[in-house]
Order: sequence, then C-alpha cells, then structure tokens
Amino acid sequence: ALDGARAAGGTDDLLDLREFDLPPLNADLDEQGDAAAFAECLREADAVLLGTPMYHGSYSGVLKNALDHVGFDEFEGKTVGLLAVAGGSFPVTALEHLRSVCRALDAWVLPHQVAIPRASRAFEDGEVVDGGIEERTRVLGERAVQFAHIEADPRTFESGENVGGDR
Repeated sequence: ALDGARAAGGTDDLLDLREFDLPPLNADLDEQGDAAAFAECLREADAVLLGTPMYHGSYSGVLKNALDHVGFDEFEGKTVGLLAVAGGSFPVTALEHLRSVCRALDAWVLPHQVAIPRASRAFEDGEVVDGGIEERTRVLGERAVQFAHIEADPRTFESGENVGGDR
C-alpha cells in the first residue's frame, strides 16, 4: 500500500504501534505516554492507511487503544484506507468495524479496501505472492493519495449527534 502511495506521488511514514508507548486509555488523564506524539503524526498526515490483523472477528485491541487516544482533531474530513489480514477466512468484519469507527470520527473512508485471507499463503519471505492481492493493496495506497484532499461533506444532523462532531 505504501508503494502505491509513493507511485501516486505521495510520501509515507509507517507508524508501527509497537514503537509508541500507548498505555490503555485512562480518560481521566490528559496525556499518556506517547499519545501526543502519535496524535501529531496523524494530524500532519493528508491521508491514513490503517492495517490490522483480524482477532475474534474484529480489528486488534492494540489498534483500538491507539484510536482511543485520538479523535476528531486527527480524523475529521481525512481520507482513510483500510487493510486487514486473517489467518483464516476473509477479515470482512474487522474492516466493517474499523470503517464504522472511522466514520464516527467523521473520516472519509475509501470504498476500496483490502482483505487478505489465509495470510500465511499470501506471503513468502516477506513478499506478496498473490498478484491479485498485490494489485488491490497497491491500488489502496494510490487511492489514498488521489482522494487525500477530497472536498468535505456539508454538516449533517448525524455529525451533530456525535460528541465533538460539531467542531
């Protein structure tokens, strides 16, 4: 996906959540660990690609916690692309759940998404061996760059119902 973003003229920064100190969110504390630095990285991005393994039918708890540390300031009106992998069948529910969270943050989620089932068969020595998956993933990165500056939708009744959504 990052190769596709670069091919479309974008730049990229890979944010590996293992490199951030993001303790379980305590909403009573203003800042925890690297939350401010993580949020700043997202605010500076023109678009975001979120990738996750599927665990128990949804996206990872690590990603959920990271997203809990950010909000409308980082995602409102931002283009977001989604990618999920699974050891078994298609990780569609993980993508659906992630799409719902991003929409609740008023992000513009790309219709194109990437689901990689049976991930152990899709890769060899860190390289994608399935041409179809490789193409879909590259296109995801391209679309993120192409739609990074999409015109924001007008305010809706629903956005006013989200806490903080009327900012």
